[in-house]
Amino acid sequence: MIALSNISKQYGTQILIQNGNFQIRPGDKIGLVGPNGAGKTTLFRVITRQEGVDTGEVIVPEKLVVGYFSQDTGEMSGRSALEEVKAGGGKVADLGAEIAKIEKRLEASADNPMDDDEMAALLERYGEAQSEFESRGGYDLEVRAKEALTGLGVPPEEHDTPVERFSGGWKMRIALARMLTLKPDVMLMDEPTNHLDLESILWLEEWLKNYKGSLLMTSHDREFMNRICGRTIEVANKSITTYSGNYDFYLKEREIRKEQLVAAHRRQQDMLAKEEEFIARFAARASHAAQVQSRVKKLEKIDRIEIPTEQKVMKFTFPAPPRSGTDVVRMENLAKTWKADDGREKPVFAGATGTIRRLEKVAVVGVNGAGKSTLLKIICGQTEPTSGMVQVGPSVKIGYFSQYSLDLLNPKKTILEEIHDRIPDSTLGYIRNLLGAFLFSGDDVYKKISVLSGGEKSRVILATLLANPINFLILDEPTNHLDILSREVLLDALQSFDGTVAIVSHDRHFLKAMATRVLEVDRGEIRSFGGTYEEYLRKKQGA
Repeated sequence: MIALSNISKQYGTQILIQNGNFQIRPGDKIGLVGPNGAGKTTLFRVITRQEGVDTGEVIVPEKLVVGYFSQDTGEMSGRSALEEVKAGGGKVADLGAEIAKIEKRLEASADNPMDDDEMAALLERYGEAQSEFESRGGYDLEVRAKEALTGLGVPPEEHDTPVERFSGGWKMRIALARMLTLKPDVMLMDEPTNHLDLESILWLEEWLKNYKGSLLMTSHDREFMNRICGRTIEVANKSITTYSGNYDFYLKEREIRKEQLVAAHRRQQDMLAKEEEFIARFAARASHAAQVQSRVKKLEKIDRIEIPTEQKVMKFTFPAPPRSGTDVVRMENLAKTWKADDGREKPVFAGATGTIRRLEKVAVVGVNGAGKSTLLKIICGQTEPTSGMVQVGPSVKIGYFSQYSLDLLNPKKTILEEIHDRIPDSTLGYIRNLLGAFLFSGDDVYKKISVLSGGEKSRVILATLLANPINFLILDEPTNHLDILSREVLLDALQSFDGTVAIVSHDRHFLKAMATRVLEVDRGEIRSFGGTYEEYLRKKQGA
């Protein structure tokens, strides 16, 4: 269907891909993985003809419909959310507009008659357009658009809201709904789960499982990749490598291949050492000249096995925290309401009663807008409850990571200045070591906050948490901008953290591996489930 053969691509002196090959076959669902900057987004742009390759061949059949969802939504304005989604229907949307135009012309013909030939031609085109519109599923376009919007968390009452009123994250959902409504032959998806809550991720997962076309996607959500993708393509170290399984299969197979490569490299190095020793030993002897020359030529022809450099990942563990009391947080009849734009009171939740105890790892779950973030804000004192009581226990030191923490960083400061301002009593050496653990080394520490990616800003915030003596971590979507490897490092650190954690995350793998208890915020109530996140899911399914 789509084939990339012996492609090479570089920017200036940086070689991204050298002699890379892979195919997207009918019905393929492929996970695209690799370190940041390796060339994953470049591959998307090459397939969509936004960029060319330096050498090699890219084959995309002319009539193939390719949809591309990227993190750049482009300009959205002048339409409602529903109209914006329907406008992404490609040829179907164009045919719909043409049919509407012809119908207006036919209506106007009563007052402004056409001659017979013009009328016949118009009616013929009207019939052709209607037939093609129907064959392409045009009459289902609005139904599909509404289904996609609702499934991705935009409620029906907001479908007619002007698209410019939505925030960036919600515009991403609208852009994603637009591509799903198109139902292309091939979908290219760059981090489709980035701005979705768990409910929307589950809906999208089911949609993609039933999708008959081909899919190539990147995602930082390990479980999402495992459940959907049957093949994995890695872009790393200037190469493209295909693995015939999901993400977990890829991890195991990559380790096996790496061990085999290291063993082959070791054998080759032993052989090279022996040959070079022979050459050095007998190079000056005329009686061995032919043998020496033969071995020199042999070594010149050998393809040297190279061990790829390891991807850099964060390396940190939370320092041993001061001990807190047994009861970290107590809540009694906790309630919160917000004032809506029209002045009316909007209840978020009510009657929350319970205790978070020392060393618990609590997952706070619920649909988008249920009040998860609000609950965390109340616990850490960022907002006041409307009624009820929340009491933080003695000797509890809170560290708070908000999904909006990234916006609190000063864009005019360097990374070094930002961290130093937050821990002014620390030495420059300590701060540099701390930043090094979060992959900021050398001149990187002088980068302005304004030029950092979302993942880099998240690492800066995590570094500030690590720098202070904390025994209660409150984390609101800490994984949002982190790649899979960084998420694994954070997960390991939280599992071994000798303190208490309350976390909101839509990463199921993360929650399953960490949570020892679940607080569910649902329809204005807060319910507690003892046990792991998986046990909570089983109880919910059995309810």
